[in-house]
Amino acid sequence: MTDGDDIRWKQRFQNFEKAMGYLEKALDIENPDMVQKAGLIQFFEISFELAWKVMKDYLEEQGLSDLKYPREVIKTAFQSELIEDGHIWLKSLSDRNLTSHTYNETIAEEVVAEIRKSYYPLLNQLLNGLRKKV
Repeated sequence: MTDGDDIRWKQRFQNFEKAMGYLEKALDIENPDMVQKAGLIQFFEISFELAWKVMKDYLEEQGLSDLKYPREVIKTAFQSELIEDGHIWLKSLSDRNLTSHTYNETIAEEVVAEIRKSYYPLLNQLLNGLRKKV
């Protein structure tokens, strides 16, 4: 471990924390229109991207290296008890991939519902857990 590794995950954590604030504001909109839903999905995508990358940086700082892809980072984070509900994390990865490569109003509605019900609480749980480690 180097000081740079320690700093990198903390810097990425700050960006993750900021993105989560934007996602939370988007979720506060009652009855969002289609443009607002698209923004909410975008904030989810950004938050998710930063979440797996901050997990990767944190795990590397803990001595777990050779993690390159989100799926392996999620599995390793689950095995090391950094996160819970690994299967929901993997479903959120699948939905993130789906929304970032295609746009369909029905899929958007389903993903917004999942973000509200499952993914935001999951990301928030990681955020709060990492706050304790900063």
